[in-house]
Amino acid sequence: MKRRIVMSMLAGVTLLAGTLIGAAPAGAADVPARAADVPAEFGTDWHDPVTAAPPVAKPAGKSCEVTLARAQFRDFTPYRGTYTPPGGCGDRWSKVVLRLDGKVKGRQYDRLGYLHVGGVEIFRTSTPQPSPDGIEWSVEKDVTRYSDTFRTSRDVEMLIGNVVDDTYTGVLDVKVTLTFYQGRPDPKSPDRVLTLDGGSALTTPRNSERILAEVYATGSGGGCEEYWYLTVPEPAPYSCKAGQGPYREVQISVDGRLAGIATPFPTVWTGGWSNPFLWYVIPGPRAFDIKPITYDLTPFAGILNDGRAHRVEVSVVGVPEGQSGWSAPVNVLVWQDEQRERVTGKLTAHTTEDLTDSSVYTPGSEHRVETEGAHRLTVGGYVDTSHGRVRTTVSRSLSGTSTHRWTDGETRDALEAVWTDGESVTVGARTTRTHRTYTMNGTTTLGAGDRLRTVLKLGDRATVVATNGGRRTAWSRLGNSYTGDATYTANVPRDQRHAVGTTSERYRLYGSRGCYDRTLTAVQGVLTEDRNRC
Repeated sequence: MKRRIVMSMLAGVTLLAGTLIGAAPAGAADVPARAADVPAEFGTDWHDPVTAAPPVAKPAGKSCEVTLARAQFRDFTPYRGTYTPPGGCGDRWSKVVLRLDGKVKGRQYDRLGYLHVGGVEIFRTSTPQPSPDGIEWSVEKDVTRYSDTFRTSRDVEMLIGNVVDDTYTGVLDVKVTLTFYQGRPDPKSPDRVLTLDGGSALTTPRNSERILAEVYATGSGGGCEEYWYLTVPEPAPYSCKAGQGPYREVQISVDGRLAGIATPFPTVWTGGWSNPFLWYVIPGPRAFDIKPITYDLTPFAGILNDGRAHRVEVSVVGVPEGQSGWSAPVNVLVWQDEQRERVTGKLTAHTTEDLTDSSVYTPGSEHRVETEGAHRLTVGGYVDTSHGRVRTTVSRSLSGTSTHRWTDGETRDALEAVWTDGESVTVGARTTRTHRTYTMNGTTTLGAGDRLRTVLKLGDRATVVATNGGRRTAWSRLGNSYTGDATYTANVPRDQRHAVGTTSERYRLYGSRGCYDRTLTAVQGVLTEDRNRC
């Protein structure tokens, strides 16, 4: 019998980031249950989904709310509507906050979707799996950086692809709003938000002095790329095979020239690792907060500012040719020089080391695949602006190592993996260094009586240090960790699964701007801990 019994079945569409805030108001804490109130096993209902991540901070003062979408998703028919800017709050805002409120009951897989405003993808998320009695959840996201998109009326399109039939009965009922906070505009917001014409053509304003690309890269679609980190190369006897193995890298190019590299986040969706009982209350890191990969394309501004269309393409290293499963929509954020109609410049440096990607299979009673991958890229350039020549250098260094072990029939399946993504961006005398580390350590075992147990640890860590002339000006450190241990009887009706499980998440963020530290724990679907340490 294969282990992959109820692996995630995300519908093959897309959507973007947010902060899940559960049923409680933003910033409010749930009241944990007493030990005596925790059932011996999962019942037919459980606590609404909640995460330890901080809610979006909201400014005081006047605000205006606009409903962006209201829909029930039963199939793959998108919602289409029209966005109209809010009245009474002007067209410049200190912050714009998106909120999705959803509810679903019955039985349903986890799903993905997208939300476009004027062709710009502003939101991507996955969904929780419901209880028979029904759940409600909410997601918030700061979307201030898309303010340029919100200043005029635009077409709206949203889809969370779903299947509803006699077995999978959960209809996804969602409402999405935008709240605009009146006040001094955020100076960090871009002047323009662009999309790619025809899927790959980009024409920037000729006075662009800073250019970033956002790529919402997710493996999805119901195939093996949903859990790319578990794929193996030929000739290893495993149910998910993919070319050379599990190393993945998201690349962006300009006119065929490599412009940026990044490690994709190893998202575990709410049906992942064969065990939905891990995720019913506390999702894994970023499952409902899918952040984009950001590439600084400013070194290419001198090329892009010539008034012509340029080819910008995204590809994922490691995906077998012709195999689908990755979505990678692109937004381009542009800051313009208000004092000049034309900003010129030049690409002055482009150095890339050969990509290494090796997966070695060792057969035995416990099969093993060991994988190592790495890549480095440095690009540099300058722009001549109204405030002088500005040089930008971007360096990125990636690495990934994993050991995958499994037995015949995949009745025991284990992975230990670490991915790192280090980036340095220097603009004049200012440098920002970011070091990201993603970890995954888990084992699923199918034992006597078809009892399936999954033990899993996930980590999402990042350190950011900003300096000016060599002197530190700001810093932050993120540590988001998840632990889970859940067991149930497979291949039986839901009321005979006798499931038990304990999950916990701790989200820590501290640095020069303060401290946030929250821990959540759920047992058998009941929230037993909600602790703030700062």
